[in-house]
Amino acid sequence: MKDILQELEDRRASARLGGGQARIDGQHAKGKLTARERIDLLLDEGSFEEFDMFVAHRCTDFGMEASRPYGDGVVTGWGTVNGRMIYVFSQDFTVFGGSLSETHAAKICKIMDMAMQNGAPVIGINDSGGARIQEGVASLAGYADVFQRNIMASGVVPQISLIMGPCAGGAVYSPAMTDFIFMVRDTSYMFVTGPDVVKTVTNEVVTAEELGGAKTHTTKSSVADGAFEDDMEALMEVRRLIDFLPLSNREKPPVRPFFDTPDRIEPSLDTLIPANPNQPYDMRELILKIADESDFYELQQDFARNILTGFIRLEGSTVGVVANQPMVLAGCLDIDSSRKAARFVRFCDAFEIPILTLVDVPGFLPGTGQEYGGVIKHGAKLLFAYGEATVPKVTVITRKAYGGAYDVMASKHLRGDFNYAWPTAEIAVMGAKGAVEILYRSELGDPDKIAARTRDYENRFANPFVAAEKGFVDEVIQPRSTRKRVCRAFASLRGKKLTNPWKKHDNIPL
Repeated sequence: MKDILQELEDRRASARLGGGQARIDGQHAKGKLTARERIDLLLDEGSFEEFDMFVAHRCTDFGMEASRPYGDGVVTGWGTVNGRMIYVFSQDFTVFGGSLSETHAAKICKIMDMAMQNGAPVIGINDSGGARIQEGVASLAGYADVFQRNIMASGVVPQISLIMGPCAGGAVYSPAMTDFIFMVRDTSYMFVTGPDVVKTVTNEVVTAEELGGAKTHTTKSSVADGAFEDDMEALMEVRRLIDFLPLSNREKPPVRPFFDTPDRIEPSLDTLIPANPNQPYDMRELILKIADESDFYELQQDFARNILTGFIRLEGSTVGVVANQPMVLAGCLDIDSSRKAARFVRFCDAFEIPILTLVDVPGFLPGTGQEYGGVIKHGAKLLFAYGEATVPKVTVITRKAYGGAYDVMASKHLRGDFNYAWPTAEIAVMGAKGAVEILYRSELGDPDKIAARTRDYENRFANPFVAAEKGFVDEVIQPRSTRKRVCRAFASLRGKKLTNPWKKHDNIPL
């Protein structure tokens, strides 16, 4: 019996070594942690339960039968984050460069199936050279099996991808279908075709970092939701994100103890809006002053900075925030901000996370670049996302809400539950200057007359009361009481029940 137990321990020790100590040292030399070290940091101490530790590949081509390390390049299992269950797979770059084989894919599929069945998030830690060439089409089939699981799990359990090394070719499409992607600066990259292929085909000379590094994907492509300095920071931030999310679509988001009073008054908000209507202010300040303990988990911070998205808590419960940012492009909606916000709104709706919308939007960004890029279709994505969402929706208009952008930003007409406005709100088809130049074109030669017309228009429309008279705004509130009013609104909506007509699925304007 003793010999058998010793053999078990010896085999476990061999599995834990992955590709051997030399390769582990190589991983550390690049500033990267090993697959198992990453899991240990991500999960609560001692909570990890591993599956398929002794799985080995079945390939006999190209001399592969001579090397069959345990685990086959991926560590899979489940554990807890702050006591809540999650499933995890972590690719091991020390074993065949973390390349995906038939058995490697089967291990990932097994935990994804279990996650859906048992209702828990899936976190994938990607560090892989791609498909294992020696296995040919079998490894490609493995990728497709994983893709199918990603598709089935979408909207059922949260899926989070951590890119902690190379992720190229077919490997990028699994993370692309997950809800959130995080990268590590300088050690991770994602691209469909690498720099060498790009040079051969298009003659472009580009580095891996420029082509698919963390900066590229957080500022230009919007593929990634955030980038961190090292593996440790990335794992800690994912732990923080998980605390905001429900385990599955069968559960409500978590409620945690809070140390902030729901009726807290913030007198400083009364002076947040500048006297000059063209002067910007930082919308992030309003978000922080509304949130419990000023805690805001921002997503895609470096992309489409004219709109802010992320999670806060109100009375301990998770709320998704979408807010125009007047500091960038005057808070205009454009292609990028519409896509960013629409995807976030759809995630919140899929997982029953209420949505708070803070509005200061002068309209859609004009120009040929936007029109040629399809701003009509992209703007419609955000409109569609808000209109189909059945979760509690509370909207606060702080300053401008002009034209079609007023409609798009969770207006009463898109089934907003509570629509508040500050006294500084201006709800109109367009700004006074543009409106007067259209309405009184014949008087454009007389500056005094135009100035008087502009003042008249401002007195008539540069306020929230016309909309309030029609019931499109439920209440004009004092800025200082915003947290109190928003908290009470969401509290009253906890029992909200709203369903859309039956359909196989919608056809969002992709």
